[in-house]
Amino acid sequence: MNAVTVQVRRVRANADLELPRYQSELAAGLDLRADLDASLTLAPLERSMVPTGLALELPAGFEGQVRPRSGLAARAGLTVLNAPGTIDADYRGEVKVLLVNLSSQPVTVARGDRIAQLVVAPVTQATLVEVTSLSETARGSAGFGSTGGAGTLNVAEASLLR
Repeated sequence: MNAVTVQVRRVRANADLELPRYQSELAAGLDLRADLDASLTLAPLERSMVPTGLALELPAGFEGQVRPRSGLAARAGLTVLNAPGTIDADYRGEVKVLLVNLSSQPVTVARGDRIAQLVVAPVTQATLVEVTSLSETARGSAGFGSTGGAGTLNVAEASLLR
């Protein structure tokens, strides 16, 4: 298993919350906790930036991916709105999680609740080269749904998006 060192700084004086950690030996994500002074209740479809109380120094060539916790999404309908959120290696501010309540009931987040997971992953930067044409492929320019879906939504699928 590959390992990388990430420096972490608490942005508040209180250090009662444990640092993010893996919940199992082969887990991909470190659990991030809510560093709130008071509980936060999100109404249905409401979103909020929830502080973690932590700032990171990721090594060059790595990013932090902030992802939803599947159990929290399944139980409470809370998820990360911009999943995965990206923490760039040169960002030194506090990590905040953009949570959204997709349930039909209010959901309360308390201090210390595990609200998201952080996956540290390598990144590759690309060099873009402008050209006048691209090579041909069997798929060509066929877009959404062209590799197996119908390409259009049926009535049942469309109702799920409302």
